[in-house]
Amino acid sequence: MTNKEIAQSFLQLAGLGNVKEAFDKYVSEDFIHHNQYFKGDRRSLLIAMTEAHTQQPNKSVDTKNTFEEGETVITHSLVSNEKMEIAVVHIFRFCDGKICELWDLGQEIAKNSPNEHGLF
Repeated sequence: MTNKEIAQSFLQLAGLGNVKEAFDKYVSEDFIHHNQYFKGDRRSLLIAMTEAHTQQPNKSVDTKNTFEEGETVITHSLVSNEKMEIAVVHIFRFCDGKICELWDLGQEIAKNSPNEHGLF
């Protein structure tokens, strides 16, 4: 699999509740996460994603755009659950075919946005 395919598969598996499988297959043991709301290690994100799925499962993860350059993959996705839709950007860095670093940014999609172009 290419890094681009791995990133997309990771998002599908983890985003739809198969978090442990996604981490076992695709995430390096030395993983670093850059999100201000979590400790920056593999275990903390795995636990947080598992708990999030239990509390508010996603209905879908639709990757709209994917960009790859060298060891970096960037995805732009629509994540939907019962309460909201979120536009999410993930920046993955790969080491030896595994995700070794991740940045993520999300924005809830407003129902009455004045922007006629939307977030996608």
